[in-house]
Amino acid sequence: MKLIKVCGMRNAENIRAVEQAGPDWMGFIFYEPSPRYVAEMPAYMPQQCKRVGVFVHPQFRDVVEKVKAFGLQVVQFHGTASPDMCDTFKQRGLTVIRALPVTESFVADTAEYTGKIDYFLFDTPTLKFGGSGRRYNWNLLQRYTGPTPFLLSGGLSPQSINDIKTFKHKYLAGYDLNSGFETAPAMKDAAAIANFINIIHNGNE
Repeated sequence: MKLIKVCGMRNAENIRAVEQAGPDWMGFIFYEPSPRYVAEMPAYMPQQCKRVGVFVHPQFRDVVEKVKAFGLQVVQFHGTASPDMCDTFKQRGLTVIRALPVTESFVADTAEYTGKIDYFLFDTPTLKFGGSGRRYNWNLLQRYTGPTPFLLSGGLSPQSINDIKTFKHKYLAGYDLNSGFETAPAMKDAAAIANFINIIHNGNE
């Protein structure tokens, strides 16, 4: 069964509605320039899926504080996050995702993280570190030969469901949903997410 992560959540009632759609993980972005930045604890946090903290150029103390305050079980690192930093949080019992932009040479950047993380998140190259809504050439991912499993990200939307279903890779572990399922920044279309999950998990359209 493929993992489903919904990222960029903030509004309490929207969190509650999306949780009912049945994702495995829900992401909260702690990067101030993002339009989905979470400045304070939402009045409701998910109880049925794992909470993911998304950090850009993570600072150790800030990550530790957010993990404790928000009850995070998963951390996702963008930007400058060394293999050693990733491993430090993995050793603390957290699931660690390392986000990498997919460029012509991205495979060379993956090897040093082997054994230090749990998943890669392969995303569209952007100065904004995710949430661009733009898709990259997924064929480049066939150059990746493992062994770390990855989440597919970058421009996933209800309109791309057929392409998503036909994309196959030995190490594909799941999907990261964000701006393509939004009605406004940080506000997700819970019905569209529920439909996506139903199609991916059950093959129903």
